[in-house]
Amino acid sequence: MSNILVTGAAGFIGSNFVRYVLRERPDVRVIAVDALTYAGNLESLSDCSGDPRFRFVRADICDAAAVAPVFAEGLDAVINFAAESHVDRSIMGAQEFVRTNFVGVQVLLDLAREHGVGRFLQISTDEVYGSLGPTGKFTEQTPIAPSSPYSASKAAADLLVQAYRTTFDLPTLITRCSNNYGPYQFPEKLIPLFVTNLLDEQKVPLYGDGLNVRDWIHVQDHCEAILVVLDRGEPGRVYNIGGNCELPNIEIARGILRQLGHDASMIEYVKDRPGHDRRYAMDITRITDDLGWQPRIGFQRGIAETIEWYVANESWWRRIKTGEYLTYYEKQYGAGGGIGD
Repeated sequence: MSNILVTGAAGFIGSNFVRYVLRERPDVRVIAVDALTYAGNLESLSDCSGDPRFRFVRADICDAAAVAPVFAEGLDAVINFAAESHVDRSIMGAQEFVRTNFVGVQVLLDLAREHGVGRFLQISTDEVYGSLGPTGKFTEQTPIAPSSPYSASKAAADLLVQAYRTTFDLPTLITRCSNNYGPYQFPEKLIPLFVTNLLDEQKVPLYGDGLNVRDWIHVQDHCEAILVVLDRGEPGRVYNIGGNCELPNIEIARGILRQLGHDASMIEYVKDRPGHDRRYAMDITRITDDLGWQPRIGFQRGIAETIEWYVANESWWRRIKTGEYLTYYEKQYGAGGGIGD
């Protein structure tokens, strides 16, 4: 049985990935690590706690002493989701983004070298490429040109990962994915923010003219792609992941409004974000041709199921909005230890 470490496991994509791996791979044990900062919600992993192949450790990836014991157990792979990821917060203050997204990756890479980890997969983002014009797509050869402190910190981490491959022959891989949506997404992000606001009869804030375009992918498709890259990707390579689904933000807003029975009067246009990238679109030829992966969940189905999930799981997102979720770890497991410890 193989052992994998999933960092940032209590976040949106990390928790979905843990759940996906436990479901799809009975031969895998998962050690889930998360610092449980504001965006980490251990309740998102509550349904995994009864699985003997799952263990949770509360630790900060920047703290080598806290994370080293996990590496000492012997790991076949590390999948690093841990990151500060909200662009608006990075504009207000970049320090935590540089610390977690860059220094934390350096700590993990050094531990991976020391303990002979079989594969190191860095989960990156399409935002490292910057902004596209009205045509074309990002390929893995597109120069990195980040626009925000968040994307700059992720780009720096990608370069560090590639340097460890070149210098130390560490078996590293990088995935860069487009905008995710689905269950368990923190409600400061566009889709869950709009859905939960409307469920509370509040307006939805839309930046600028609403015509910024993103390529949307359901989180389950992303998780499947990550596992494919982990299994069959070529060390040293970057793999773009996307949903082949370009939509402007205004269309996302209108679709959510329709499904929840509201009209355009619930849209509140707000001042645009500084340095707001106009368009992202991913060329996924490499992962499709080389590894045989492609997205399977169409947006209309995916967004309908996502909205239904937030309607059915009001208690989950409402505890986040009130801040109650921040005490979940202590209430369940006390001040130390973790699930399975």
